[in-house]
Amino acid sequence: MIIAKDMMVNDGIRARELRLIGSDGEQLGVKSKSEALKIAEDANLDLVLVAATAKPPVARIMDYGKHRFEQQKKEREARKNQKVVSIKEVRLSPTIDVNDFNTKLRNARKFLEKGDKVKASIRFKGRAITHKEIGQRVLDRLAEETADVSTVESKAKMDGRSMFLVLAPKNDK
Repeated sequence: MIIAKDMMVNDGIRARELRLIGSDGEQLGVKSKSEALKIAEDANLDLVLVAATAKPPVARIMDYGKHRFEQQKKEREARKNQKVVSIKEVRLSPTIDVNDFNTKLRNARKFLEKGDKVKASIRFKGRAITHKEIGQRVLDRLAEETADVSTVESKAKMDGRSMFLVLAPKNDK
């Protein structure tokens, strides 16, 4: 008896009557559980419950080990093809100088070209918080300079003593 975490198999099936589907996909009609198990055993295959909520539940005769292997292969392939986007942070200050800004800009461009999102943040210290518009201008300038490789995902907004801007890479595919 095989009990899978996602499907009921063979003796693990609790229903008394099942709508049975053969190994080559043909409908075999409504059968009792013992009858369906006997048919599956004769074919040297497993009885797998595919639709437990149906009335009566639907079971299929198949090679369960092969089926699980195929599913795992598909999952592995899907995981291999998915792209993980990470968020890189670039920290600026409201009174940043030209060369420092250019260095941060270069780093942000590099991250965006690699396909990562960039979170640009400005930390206001002391009384600098009274002039939020200066920080806003710095973030706007960063967004402007990277406009050819990025799109603004979330506009600059305050969070405590910090201001954030999120840039996402442009997908030219």
